[in-house]
Amino acid sequence: MPIRTFKPYTQSRRMMSVSDFSDITKTEPEKSLIKIIKKKGGRNNTGQVMVRFRGGGHKRFYRFIDFKRNKINVEAEVIAVEYDPNRSARILLLQYKDGEKRYILQPVGVKVGDILMSGPDAEIKPGNTLPLVNIPVGTFIHNLELVPKKGAQFVRSAGVVAQLLAKEGDYAHIRMPSGEIRLVSVNCYATIGQVSNIDHENIVIGSAGRNRHLGRKPHVRGTAMNAVDHPHGGGRGRSKGNNQPRSPWNQPAKGFRTRPKKIWDWVIVSHRNKAKKR
Repeated sequence: MPIRTFKPYTQSRRMMSVSDFSDITKTEPEKSLIKIIKKKGGRNNTGQVMVRFRGGGHKRFYRFIDFKRNKINVEAEVIAVEYDPNRSARILLLQYKDGEKRYILQPVGVKVGDILMSGPDAEIKPGNTLPLVNIPVGTFIHNLELVPKKGAQFVRSAGVVAQLLAKEGDYAHIRMPSGEIRLVSVNCYATIGQVSNIDHENIVIGSAGRNRHLGRKPHVRGTAMNAVDHPHGGGRGRSKGNNQPRSPWNQPAKGFRTRPKKIWDWVIVSHRNKAKKR
């Protein structure tokens, strides 16, 4: 999936790049697998802004993705590769032998006409989903469950991949895309291969208007605000008032630990930050 660039007929076009979408085989989504997304602009049910700098954006349909892959030992044919505006990876439309259709994330190398299957007896090839206990050590995986039968929660972004390093008793050692090594139950399911759209990280937004189409509003600096709006605001000239870097809610922003010790911290064998103390 190569990246497409433009002639610089405007300043914003000079550095902008987009995916060429040459891998897409179907432009309209499956009507039985979509729903309308109601936008909230980062607000909760009382109208208070909980996530700043969100709003606007193009209308989208949500595609229901099968993260559980719970049709065991039923073959499915890939009938289309589609674009999903809600995620960075491409998605595949599968049609099972019983006629049911489902969306899944597209692994690298899986194309229209391929036959995929999930279950303990599935073949070790990209796109098939198996429990970790049935996957050979050293295999590259994605779409990883953390709790058996809950559905995949990790390794779902474009181009990412994890690796099964070892199996000891009831747990498998997984190297995550961040470099963290984590314990996961061997009964959890994972999909073989790497997530598609590897070149997504090389795309350059290039213009403010394109960010607004994505629903992202401008991120305003604290020093550009008034004193009533941010601890760094106010004053004459560009200054944060001789304060330490702080969040809008006056919490120290650099080096101050705010997260409590997690009861699940024991599942992390090696942190992504090697200097972090256990």
